[in-house]
Amino acid sequence: MKKPKSVRQERILTELSQTPSLRVGELARRLDVSTETIRRDLDEMTEQGLLNRTYGGAVRSLSTEPSVTERHTLFVAERERIARAAVQILKGAQVLMIGSGSTTVHTARRIAVEMKNITVLTHSFGVATVLAINPTIKVIMLPGDYNATEGATIGAHAVSFLTSFYADFAVLGASGLGPDGPSDALIECGAVYAAMVSRAARNLVVADHSKHDRLFPSRYASWRDIGHVVTDRRPGDDLCNSLDANGVELTVC
Repeated sequence: MKKPKSVRQERILTELSQTPSLRVGELARRLDVSTETIRRDLDEMTEQGLLNRTYGGAVRSLSTEPSVTERHTLFVAERERIARAAVQILKGAQVLMIGSGSTTVHTARRIAVEMKNITVLTHSFGVATVLAINPTIKVIMLPGDYNATEGATIGAHAVSFLTSFYADFAVLGASGLGPDGPSDALIECGAVYAAMVSRAARNLVVADHSKHDRLFPSRYASWRDIGHVVTDRRPGDDLCNSLDANGVELTVC
């Protein structure tokens, strides 16, 4: 059966997340389609900024990832499961800090449905928008420079603003989950996440399986700073061992 284009292109991104560069022929073999189909997909995905075409193949840099708008279309069912599981951990919290990202927006949407009478500090316009459906949730937006790719405020003003607050939980996404901690593709966002980690009593990372064993420039926390990780698939042994050694509670949903 012919795979829908969206499913095929999601699979290409998954393959490139595991192997930084692949040849057209190898992708065609793995996806069981023609090389012409793969070339059309790669050309289209290059125009969308999802990857870079090379002679005879494609590469996806470990230091970049798609915009938050593009990421919203990937792993939707998995992220909804993550959000449901995350909210169970957050029950009882009164003050939350929530970072930007597609999985955190899914989590915020679930928070809006299941929690009430809480205060949320966020730099993500997507998070603020979905929380607005619940009038009992007070949302405080961080000031700063607006980053259109991430849909969030960043910079010195965002970081310094957080020093005036404490939270029961920080809820954070990640571009990658590595052996030493979670990391983000955007250094400026990583700085905001690090500030949230330092001001929260407990820290929760929500990330789908495509983030496992990937490294990005901004490692915003070490695993000893993180209390919980919620993901949709059990990570490999090396990552699981790192989480276990640092006392991180892993929830697979």
